[in-house]
Amino acid sequence: MENKPAFERPDGMHNAVSRILDQAGGVILDKPRQIRATLACILAGGHLLIEDEPGTGKTTLAQAMAVLLGLDFQRIQCTSDLLPGDILGVTVFDKESGNFSFHQGPIFSRFILLDEINRATPKTQSGLMQAMAERMVSIDGRTHLLPEPFFVVATQNPVDAAGTYPLPESQLDRFLMRIRLGLPSPRAEMELLQGENRSRMIRDLEPVLSPQAIREMRAGVKQVHVADPVYTYILNILQDTRKSGQFRTGLSPRAGLALLACAKAWAFIQGRDYVLPEDVQAVTPWVGAHRLRPSDPEEYADPLRLLQDRIAEIPIP
Repeated sequence: MENKPAFERPDGMHNAVSRILDQAGGVILDKPRQIRATLACILAGGHLLIEDEPGTGKTTLAQAMAVLLGLDFQRIQCTSDLLPGDILGVTVFDKESGNFSFHQGPIFSRFILLDEINRATPKTQSGLMQAMAERMVSIDGRTHLLPEPFFVVATQNPVDAAGTYPLPESQLDRFLMRIRLGLPSPRAEMELLQGENRSRMIRDLEPVLSPQAIREMRAGVKQVHVADPVYTYILNILQDTRKSGQFRTGLSPRAGLALLACAKAWAFIQGRDYVLPEDVQAVTPWVGAHRLRPSDPEEYADPLRLLQDRIAEIPIP
């Protein structure tokens, strides 16, 4: 059953995308772009970091998407006493058999929510690096493959919040995208106050996709066409971040590949099999801002806004 194609035609994929966006939008109000970004991130094969104040819907978004994507879900609450073994698993000795056996940790699920990742210590944060980058875990000299697809959504409080450990740049780079939800509009917040409990709504959701369907969609994303002028446009963005003097270091070649993958996923979600410059513009702030540090942090405290200003100055080929 797992190997049976989930879609007979490409429009079946796009119908499924529309259903996911509509149903997620019924739970997470007034955030259509952030929902699209979340779906684009998983279809591009990456991991997502959501940074915002508590209570803005970060966990609710992750839970709703896990159900709609048809992926088994594990939530890991990060605290200062959380150890790497609590996440990855441990090797224990079985007295009856006289052998050591590996007990899998919660990381061995297809959809992982790392809640408040920056409350975990740097040692625990670093324990996640291999799992996120290589889709495998090495314990006591043995390698254990993680399920496929494997998707991590991490939530993060603002870096100045009490009891937090800022993520190092090397770990931030493991996240394909970083988004912020922000507060809903007054109209959406009124609907939230008057509406049904969000946890109950999530329980009523039905899966739209399956692991096999996600693999097929990812294959479809890879087939999205990119014309030479769009490649040039991406290169110009990378070069601008390096030469403008407004960032300590510009975007790396790996960031360029991430930008390309996300632009293709964004175009796919829009129902197209080719990338437009507008797709690149849409995803660049989410892909690039968390990888950049302003040269003058006192003048530009937010690299997201600075990057958006730079994009507006770069001509479209």
